[in-house]
Amino acid sequence: MSVHVVIGFGPAGAATARLLAEQGHSVRVVTRSGGSPEPGIEHVPLDATDGERLTEAARGATAIHSCAAPPYHRWADAWPPLAASLYATAEATGAVLVMLGNLYGYGPVDGPLTEDLPLKATGTKGRVRAAVWERAHELHAQGRIRAVEVRASDFFGPGVTDGGHLAGRVVPSLLRGRTVSVLGDPDAPHSWTYLPDVARALVRVADDARAWGRPWHVPTEPARSAREMVDLLAARAGTGPVAVRRTPPALLKLAGLFSPLARELGEIRYQFDRPFVIDSHPYETTFAERATPLDVQVDATVTWWRERLARAR
Repeated sequence: MSVHVVIGFGPAGAATARLLAEQGHSVRVVTRSGGSPEPGIEHVPLDATDGERLTEAARGATAIHSCAAPPYHRWADAWPPLAASLYATAEATGAVLVMLGNLYGYGPVDGPLTEDLPLKATGTKGRVRAAVWERAHELHAQGRIRAVEVRASDFFGPGVTDGGHLAGRVVPSLLRGRTVSVLGDPDAPHSWTYLPDVARALVRVADDARAWGRPWHVPTEPARSAREMVDLLAARAGTGPVAVRRTPPALLKLAGLFSPLARELGEIRYQFDRPFVIDSHPYETTFAERATPLDVQVDATVTWWRERLARAR
């Protein structure tokens, strides 16, 4: 089997690395701090913005999976050097550059989000992410690298602990039968992408030339509101019904005085104050793969969180 390099070992990077290892590939995970060895996975401690060292780590690799991201409040200054290192490494090694993206680059849109929409983000983070892909696409068109971007909506599932959408405080709260606070309108339709489906897409496009040179949306189940998702999770957990309330905008503004993360949420509030729906039909049709059934997603998420909380006692 082949060698794959995974940049970052957060939820998406870890899920991708482990899936690749399960399939028999050799995996090198690049993080600043390194990590404990796992079957089929080698951890390489280095700063991914160091293009020379990253190129050496990626020698002989079939693909480079970019799953890392700078701290949320540092995207404007930290993404460009990381992206430049990724481009240079992909060009020097010939490995396919598989980028995990999000939907920020589209900006506010009326109607479902599709891959052919222009990237017209108005906020800083959206413009940064759009620029990262646009440069990769330009280099691909010039024949200098082979690149593809996989875009996901807010993801949840086993391994996802950060964020306040369907992770972080939300699932632990509903497991205890407590009121859940969510960002934005709890009744607005919203797309939620299941983490194992993200990993599956990142692995699939690396090995299929039909995928290269364009973005793809990860297969995602039909949109449901935050209230609907909390109801489903609570019902599976046996703790429902659980009250769902909107986090007051004034409270978020106050939190922003002390938290860089909370301060940055203002840019993406539109994603939760109005319908935010992803269309993943092109991927599903091209690769004959659909999202994991929602009941399986819910069951696995509740089971994983219960086990995690039990270990923490």
